[in-house]
Amino acid sequence: MSLDYHDIETKFLSFIDQSADKLVIIHFLINLNISDVARLIDDHANYGTEIINLLPTNRASKVFKILDITQQKEIIQNLPNDKVAALLNDLPADDRTNFLKDLPQGVIRDLIKLLNPHERKITLSLLGYPEHSVGRLMTPDYIFVSPLDKVGDVLQKIRVEGKKSETIDVIYVVDTAGTLIDDFSIRDLILADPQKTVNECLLDGRVVFLNVHDDQEHAYEIFKMNNRAALPVTDDKKKLLGIVTMDDMLWVAKEEFNEDLQKIGGIEAFNEPYLAMPLLNLFKKRISWLVFLFLGEMLTASAMGYFQHEIEKATVLALFVPLIMSSGGNSGSQASTLIIQALSVGELALSDWWRVLRREIISGILLGSVLASIGFVRIGVWHFLIPSLYGTHWFMLSVTVALAVVGVVLWGTLAGSMLPLILKKLGADPAVSSAPFVATLVDVTGIIIYFTIAYFLLKGILL
Repeated sequence: MSLDYHDIETKFLSFIDQSADKLVIIHFLINLNISDVARLIDDHANYGTEIINLLPTNRASKVFKILDITQQKEIIQNLPNDKVAALLNDLPADDRTNFLKDLPQGVIRDLIKLLNPHERKITLSLLGYPEHSVGRLMTPDYIFVSPLDKVGDVLQKIRVEGKKSETIDVIYVVDTAGTLIDDFSIRDLILADPQKTVNECLLDGRVVFLNVHDDQEHAYEIFKMNNRAALPVTDDKKKLLGIVTMDDMLWVAKEEFNEDLQKIGGIEAFNEPYLAMPLLNLFKKRISWLVFLFLGEMLTASAMGYFQHEIEKATVLALFVPLIMSSGGNSGSQASTLIIQALSVGELALSDWWRVLRREIISGILLGSVLASIGFVRIGVWHFLIPSLYGTHWFMLSVTVALAVVGVVLWGTLAGSMLPLILKKLGADPAVSSAPFVATLVDVTGIIIYFTIAYFLLKGILL
């Protein structure tokens, strides 16, 4: 169908308004791209259940698996049981597991009862693996052959079993015990001599595989490094259990990106869309970090209290506290965000810490010098415009502020760049060293740096 989405939406709504015959609507929906049907449901959620119910099961499952989890829950809740059963049984095992994992235990039990014995066994097996493991992503629908099979026989097997497989881009070779030996591409198979065996012309010993207990984020890195459309998944004894495909990895990458983005903002990771999350849950996700950061900022007040005597002697120093704090916090947040992003895309490794440190020392000095120069000039200009504002010792005050800015910005860049690396070394998520956390840390230490410099430079002058 050559209609653009606006035309599709207009035509669909006209069918609804005119109470068109169901067969007409079904024919219309069947001829749309899967993505257009999913967008219709996204834009008109009140018709989501009806659309899925009208579609043939195979197309309904293709649409359902790319919907938002909130839409999936609502549709399943309102569909007739026979359609739910048909839909769940038709879903690929990995997509079905991904949907079920976010549901309450009681609901999972009820839905699993609707599966046929074969699919139920597969689903229970996948749900038994740790939540963020490769085991939750894998599908048992793949094609495997023996090394002694002839190429011609393998081609015939693909014709028979290919429709039930998640992908036929890669064929897996196993021995009689089910142990993974190797894999080869469909391209190599087609170009091979039909009379030769797999062992003779298709094995190269360069198989890349995942362990069923590997972390999903680790699996994404393996995919990225090896440029594969699918990878086999084995147990600890290298017995082939299933495969993971690139579309699964794209979902992992999206979830990891969203999770890291939320953590960088100082929020616990969401497992559902913002508007769909109950307000109380949203509150819980946000309050813990805010309380922690608030307690951290209280240390800033403690630090200023420690220098209360100096502030009483030279109240003009207090005028520049916000400037010092924001400079350090902003530079630290910048550095933290850059390093977290570089770690997440594989541009940095822990072994690069010394190179990072050297770069950030130079960056911190350069950035701090520019900001310090602006601050120095600003104090000078204001002094000449309003001579009484900073008093007769304005020059030493401007030098103090400038040196403090350099010191705090340098410290901020070092703290922001090193914290993610330290956390990764300790096995924690680098995104936990979020911008608000770094800013709070630098706020407290920035006060100490500022007043320490002021004490040594202004002692006997203002202090």
